[in-house]
Amino acid sequence: MAGERQARLADRIRVILAERLEKGLRDPRLGFVTITDVRVSGDLQHASVFYTVLGTDEERAGSGAALVSATGLLRKEVGRQLNIRLVPTLEFIPDALPENAGHIADLLREARERDAEVAKLASAAQHAGEADPYRVEDRAAEDDADGAEER
Repeated sequence: MAGERQARLADRIRVILAERLEKGLRDPRLGFVTITDVRVSGDLQHASVFYTVLGTDEERAGSGAALVSATGLLRKEVGRQLNIRLVPTLEFIPDALPENAGHIADLLREARERDAEVAKLASAAQHAGEADPYRVEDRAAEDDADGAEER
């Protein structure tokens, strides 16, 4: 039951913060921020807010600083809309999802290139040894021997 309440509260906080950030803050450092996840502690006193920022490393750092400086305002907004006695503290954590996705995309591209190289090598490859490794004269001799034994 407590886990269910945590999940509901986390989801509601995510929606409130996303709507508030969509309206914008009066901070020029804030870029295009997406709230990816919110996790609330078991005692409902702390919320970890994961976010991503579209842009360069500089823009990511600026947006992170803008979120940290606006934490009080955002917490006040969450408290006003949730109408609960104890509003959880907010901690903004950059989500590594885009970096991980980029790394995975690079690995997949590298694997495709290696597969193409292997396929190219395989298409020009020849068997080691003769094309027909079974000697025809040996088969004919075996057939003759089998026929003689049956008689």
